[in-house]
Amino acid sequence: MNSTNDKLNINTFTLSSSSEVAYIVQEVRRVKKEHMIVHISSYMHNTVLVQTLKKELLKEFPTVEMSCIKHSDKNSTILTIFSIDFISDDVDVVNGILNNLYVDYAEQERAAHKCRNQLFNTYFTDNLTSLPNLYQLRKDLEGDAQKGLVLVKIDNFITINNFYGFVVGDYVIEEISKYLRGVFSNHTVYRLSGAEFAFTLNEQMNFYNLKEYLASLYENIKSFFVLYQNTKIFIDFTMASTAGIEQNNSFSKVSMALNYAREVGAPFWIYEDRMNFENDYERNFEVSEIVRDAVQNLRIVPYFQAIIDNKTGKINKYECLARLIDANGNVLSPILFIPLAKKIKVYNEITKQMIDKSFEAFQDTELDFNINLSIEDIMNNDIYNFIVKKLKNSGASSRVTFELLESESIKDFTKVEQFINEVKRYGAKIAIDDFGSGYSNFSYLIKIKANYIKIDGSLIKDIDVDNSSLLVVETIVNFAKKLGMKTVAEYVHSSVVMDKVKELGIDYSQGFYIDEPSILK
Repeated sequence: MNSTNDKLNINTFTLSSSSEVAYIVQEVRRVKKEHMIVHISSYMHNTVLVQTLKKELLKEFPTVEMSCIKHSDKNSTILTIFSIDFISDDVDVVNGILNNLYVDYAEQERAAHKCRNQLFNTYFTDNLTSLPNLYQLRKDLEGDAQKGLVLVKIDNFITINNFYGFVVGDYVIEEISKYLRGVFSNHTVYRLSGAEFAFTLNEQMNFYNLKEYLASLYENIKSFFVLYQNTKIFIDFTMASTAGIEQNNSFSKVSMALNYAREVGAPFWIYEDRMNFENDYERNFEVSEIVRDAVQNLRIVPYFQAIIDNKTGKINKYECLARLIDANGNVLSPILFIPLAKKIKVYNEITKQMIDKSFEAFQDTELDFNINLSIEDIMNNDIYNFIVKKLKNSGASSRVTFELLESESIKDFTKVEQFINEVKRYGAKIAIDDFGSGYSNFSYLIKIKANYIKIDGSLIKDIDVDNSSLLVVETIVNFAKKLGMKTVAEYVHSSVVMDKVKELGIDYSQGFYIDEPSILK
């Protein structure tokens, strides 16, 4: 190996056998300079190889400065030749070479320092936009507790990226970064992730000043668009910040406020300590663990609520309602665990356990039973195939009714029709659940071709005192009769409501007045 600067030359040779000495000495002769220092590095110095090498070198270069150095490699000997072309008369060879080694080392150290700084800056800088990144933001916040923080989220970036492609997506991000740097020229702007930016305020603001500031800011940026090949790509922003004296964990607090703003569709949200978002997050973590444990240990169970025939007064079917039993035997309502189950990707397992246990409970009875399904269940191929397989192999297939929640989220009605036709092949029936709640569409009734319509409890509970509710229920009942569909009244909670339900000609009733959900005995 050779290394050189303007004056100093360093040549290195590796030997493993004394037979190589003659060849190496010839190589040294080629690089010989007037002033040289020789270092021989070896594990042991009294070997034939080292002694032969020293002898031959001194024979060839009798005035050379030579030193032997011990190293840890037992298999090889290293010969290093330090040579220099010119040394002033008042400087000896050793000092001349050492001086050049120092100069060479200093230059390498400066280059290494420059390289380290470049690498360090890369760690704290976003590659695409050259803005400081999340690590720099955290460093800056730790260094100045008085700084305010605002997060800015590009809500529609995923849509832009998916539709136009990642090349255009990168272009959009670059243009947004330039725009934000211009808008917030008096502040430091950071890019935190693919679609999230931040900037810091020089000082904390109280709630009302911050609200006024963010409202004004949003008005300025809400119409921003990126022009790409004569196409205007409008950018949707959501912002969040925090107000108050307590600034511990300000980044996590602002992040929670940003998530909340996006959930409720607000242009911005300001976190205040009294909001206690942390408690909600902590509770979600706790419940998530409970849900995972319950699913893993098959503690999702059906509770059963009776449905009576209004003409005979007899119970002829039950609705199967999901409940979670935790490790301590506590019973959790689905409103507490179903939304989280969807987030942590165990909802499908809950649906399967409910179907399995409901079929098992009614396998050896003559009773009919109802199982709730969401549109997501029907659209999921795994659940779809699971249900069909269950119907094929069960003797209770002709006694099950699948309750479908009326929903405006249906995007593929063909799949829904396919599901309905398939389950009806095995004698299963279809009910439309909660009809008359938030989203109602009579054309939905015609398309679904259901066997039953379950009238939502929000209408039934007040039909004895609210004429508007009564009128809506009458309309639903009359419409259902003309379509040949049976009706079920939900939330029958009193004898007065029960009498009104019968008077309207509703076929079945369900509610706490009749029966509360419980384990089937």
